[in-house]
Amino acid sequence: MNHTTSAPKTIPVARPYMGPEEEEAVLEVLRSGWLSQGARVAEFEEHFAEYVGAKQAIAVSSCTTALHLALLATGVGPGDEVICPSLSYIATANSIIHAGGTPVFADIDLATYNLDPARLEDVITPRTRAILAVHQIGLPAALNEIRSIAAQHSMPVIEDAACAVGSEYFGKRIGAPHGALACFSFHPRKILTTGEGGMITTNDERVAARLRRLRQHAMSVSAAVRHNADKVVFECYDEVGYNYRMTDLQAAVGLVQLHRLDDFLRRRRDLAARYSEELKRVSWLICPTEAEGCRHNFQSYMVRLTESAPVTRDNLMRALLEKGISTRRGVMAIHRELPYRDLQYIDWDDRLPQTAMATDSTVILPLFHQMTEEEQNHVVVCIQNIAAPNAA
Repeated sequence: MNHTTSAPKTIPVARPYMGPEEEEAVLEVLRSGWLSQGARVAEFEEHFAEYVGAKQAIAVSSCTTALHLALLATGVGPGDEVICPSLSYIATANSIIHAGGTPVFADIDLATYNLDPARLEDVITPRTRAILAVHQIGLPAALNEIRSIAAQHSMPVIEDAACAVGSEYFGKRIGAPHGALACFSFHPRKILTTGEGGMITTNDERVAARLRRLRQHAMSVSAAVRHNADKVVFECYDEVGYNYRMTDLQAAVGLVQLHRLDDFLRRRRDLAARYSEELKRVSWLICPTEAEGCRHNFQSYMVRLTESAPVTRDNLMRALLEKGISTRRGVMAIHRELPYRDLQYIDWDDRLPQTAMATDSTVILPLFHQMTEEEQNHVVVCIQNIAAPNAA
């Protein structure tokens, strides 16, 4: 990139796209008089399942609640261990704790930032109940290898697909699902957003029926069904459930966003390819790659600094912020946070060297649907000038 750019106003890391169609969809729900979980949620579930290729989709209030229910549905409870990466948002481990289990961290493959299948056997014990595989920042994990190991130990694989809507694994969209269940997030930093919200996908109709009950206090008959019944219907509650419902307001937005999703994905992949082409000239940056059979959705564009970098990760972030460019540290290491620091009294940094390296040396650059070439040029030029301060 031979041109320079003037610093625009602050470029955010992410920016959700909302248009008049989303506004009108919300207004329609407001005018309908039915705001909570109802017809729009059911429609969103149907279309989402069709999009990813799953038989069932169950809408919930967040990906954290989706993970909690998925763990309960696979039988995780007190005394059980669940293997997961530490390199993930803390909700991954929190959901295991909520289910009564204990997270056991396994190291990652530094090339993908996902669980390294070669490290799983090291942490499997007689108490291991499941493997929770994260598709980090939208790149699918090595599901074939992970499922093979899980099958040898007769345990399910749950997919934390919070960032992975639209990602593909050997020709199938994540959420098909490849494991027992897959869990998605619709947080504002995700490609498809409903403000807050989540989705569970599965091919098991029996499990789906239980999940639908659990999300609404284990109610046997939903409020929407009772409201539309032509006779008096009384519900019952056969187990302890939760209030994990999505609203029709959120689902209405989600339906519009789902129709935009392929356009979102094309734009993000184009911007990511442009980043990689320009930043390959910066010798001390490692750009993201795609493993065989994996198609990234680029929910985030994360680069890693090499040991020879002329600047620390934190100083790079500060220098870019001074130029009006917002960034975020790369994915956190859960084991360094207070609730998990002394888990099992293990020195996790020694056990997880690749995780420690990744969390200390990665940074997320701005990437969003509306990002202009001028904005992206500004990011690239500022990074190149840090690499060569006297460059034009």
